[in-house]
Amino acid sequence: MAPGETAEAPLPLVSVIVVNYRGAADTITCLRALTEGLDYPHLEILCVDNASGGDDLARLKAVPGVKIIASERNLGFAGGCNLGAEHAQGSVLAFLNNDARPDREWVRAAVAELRAEPGVAAVASKVLDWEGTAADFVDGGLTWFGMGYKRHAGSPLADVPAAEHEQPKDVLFATGSAMFVRAGVFAEVGGFDERFFMFYEDVDLGWRLNLRGWRVRYVPASLTYHRHHGTMSEVDSPDTGRETFLLERNALAALYKNVSDETLAKALPAALALAVRRATARAGLDGTELDLARGTGPIDTSPVEVPRTMLAGVLGVDQFVELLPSLAESRAVEQAARVRTDADLIPLLRKALEPAYPLPRYLAAHDILVQAFGIEKLFGQRRRVLVITGDAITDRMAGPAIRAWNIATVLSAEHEVRLVTVNPLAAPPPAPFPVSAARKRDLTEPVEWADIVILQGHVLEMAPALKKSHKIVVCDLYDPMHLELLEQGKSAPDDKRSADLAGVTRVLDAQLERGDFFICASERQRLFWLGHLAALGRLSPRLYDADPTTQSLLAVVPFGLSPEPPVRTGPGLRTALGLAETDRVVLWAGGVYSWFDPLTLIHAIAKLSDEHSDVRLVFLGMRHPNPEVAEMDIGARTVRLADTLGLTGKHVFFNEQWVPYHERQNWLLDADCGVTTHFEHVETTFAFRTRVLDYLWAGLPIVTTDGDAFADLVRQERLGVVVPAEDPAALAEALKRALYDADFAAGCVERIARVAQRYAWPKALEPLVEFCRDPRPAADRLPGAEDLVVAAPLSGGQVMRRDLALIREYLADGGPKELVRRVAGRVRKVARGRG
Repeated sequence: MAPGETAEAPLPLVSVIVVNYRGAADTITCLRALTEGLDYPHLEILCVDNASGGDDLARLKAVPGVKIIASERNLGFAGGCNLGAEHAQGSVLAFLNNDARPDREWVRAAVAELRAEPGVAAVASKVLDWEGTAADFVDGGLTWFGMGYKRHAGSPLADVPAAEHEQPKDVLFATGSAMFVRAGVFAEVGGFDERFFMFYEDVDLGWRLNLRGWRVRYVPASLTYHRHHGTMSEVDSPDTGRETFLLERNALAALYKNVSDETLAKALPAALALAVRRATARAGLDGTELDLARGTGPIDTSPVEVPRTMLAGVLGVDQFVELLPSLAESRAVEQAARVRTDADLIPLLRKALEPAYPLPRYLAAHDILVQAFGIEKLFGQRRRVLVITGDAITDRMAGPAIRAWNIATVLSAEHEVRLVTVNPLAAPPPAPFPVSAARKRDLTEPVEWADIVILQGHVLEMAPALKKSHKIVVCDLYDPMHLELLEQGKSAPDDKRSADLAGVTRVLDAQLERGDFFICASERQRLFWLGHLAALGRLSPRLYDADPTTQSLLAVVPFGLSPEPPVRTGPGLRTALGLAETDRVVLWAGGVYSWFDPLTLIHAIAKLSDEHSDVRLVFLGMRHPNPEVAEMDIGARTVRLADTLGLTGKHVFFNEQWVPYHERQNWLLDADCGVTTHFEHVETTFAFRTRVLDYLWAGLPIVTTDGDAFADLVRQERLGVVVPAEDPAALAEALKRALYDADFAAGCVERIARVAQRYAWPKALEPLVEFCRDPRPAADRLPGAEDLVVAAPLSGGQVMRRDLALIREYLADGGPKELVRRVAGRVRKVARGRG
């Protein structure tokens, strides 16, 4: 290999499937084009003979390099393709109409897309007419009544906007005349629905793939040419009504299987009524419409000639009813497997309200039904997002609850949102979304209701059905609970401490194995969680190929702050604690936990008070509002130290109950600087001090211990002073500068105003907002996502060479004893495998 060159990854085996009907001339032309004209080295070509009769089978067998599969009856396009797929060996299936011819790059371009985009299940080829001058398939659309159609079909290519046919794009479906699909995905979804026989089986397949989170991608470089209905028999010609029958029946079947319950309740009765009107409106082949006893005169009882085309449409409805029992079973499967909403697919429908047929009486009925059943609103329903927190939702909220509350608030602007806490609910603040409490057994209904579930902490363990469901799950990892527990559990017996840590780690492992999208609070955390994901095997080749940056899997969503500046609404800490307006107030705005170091702060205040008698330290809240959070002894130790040094009630003040969340600005606005101090340990490295955001919001200069992400921010943006851990003198000096150096404090305040804008909740939550606008399962969680290329098994000679190399290695490592030990180990392993 020359310098600078890279080895090309091996190409997958592609199985091309062609279905033959009566008259094999076009099929033979197609097969020869496949065997002689494609630039692709790993092809398997299969031809399914659909009971063609005559000498077709013998003529097909004469084409070299083609595997012939004979069917004793005509299975239609859907059944014929499925039969071919059953015999195919490739990891990619290609379906090509027998009246089509592929471009030289047809296969290579499609495979390149499948390799580059693991989230793409199927490739829609660009299809032109036989001469290459008009469009056959360059985009697909879907009407609200279930009929898929080829946009721009029959239009001269020169009249189709270049952006419509020259650029790759996501589509609802690929045309069955030329398409590719991953073999594993095709098997997972059950292939084409054979009840369709032909027509819309490709629409139904693409619809199902999209609902399950896969993408169908139009790739113009994958080009074919198609002689439309070139081999369609006389039986299936439009004059017989056969095509009309299949189109009407299959459109209703696809609609019934794939839309949600809410959509089906309105769309199906309207679609049935419209199908009947469509039949009567096109009753005459000459364009006349059937008109039975209209007007005010006497009823004409003479016989009425019913054209075949009308009867075909009515029979399509009749046969749809006949299929309903089996379709109901299929619908249950598809609805249980779907992860995307009807609203998600709106962009892929293109023009869902397009009537499709330009018949005057039909158009009038279309408008009546659209209005009467509210069809315009059907596909515009808002996505349903469930946010679940393990923290208490009250007027005194801690960090996890505040974060969940603001996630729900921001997402409610675009989606229908519910916020649920698994703690008792006590007087939550007013909200533009429903807020409720749920025990484990009560989570079933909201989880079933949701399209997306966003959860924190231990919530996944309370809703175990989510672990195996197809719901889109977003895991908020901003709180590394296991690192907190290392510090928090120091006073517990070793065995209990180890067991608790193992339990919390299992909880986090379960989230990391299940989630489709993860959010964390800082770049430091992101690196930490990437390591955890890698250790669990989630950073797979498939995920990496889908997005080498992994941003679509794990994004930074910091804790945020209100986009509106704080406005005083009542008295603050000076009134509540009896402090003078001239006092200089240092505010500790969060809880007091084991991983913090308030003791060094108490000593620093004692030192500073010797020089400045007006310094005051206020702890905003000592007792956590969540009753399930145990009191930690660091709080009691802090109070004892302040008492011992004679500071309590004079220079140090403890507010026992947390200030109500929507009143905290009154306390913040009474402070002169904010402080947070912690120890130097691993929890600090990956922590995100949520209440520090309140300091930014209120424009308070920040004094913080070094070692966490916020210390980096304070240092880089010059928002205050960063001090070493457990250094009372340095901390006292830093507080002195923030409180008594007016120019320094003013500069901090000015810079804080700019930085705070970056942390406003709508800005902070942008990655989550974007994900919820187009939610999809993670690439490695898509059903049927199997490898395209699998290594061939070793030959006998390769096995022998490998074993000889191992023998040399074992002898070099430890001589004959090591060789005997290793061989014995392999024998035991094989024996266990057979057992």
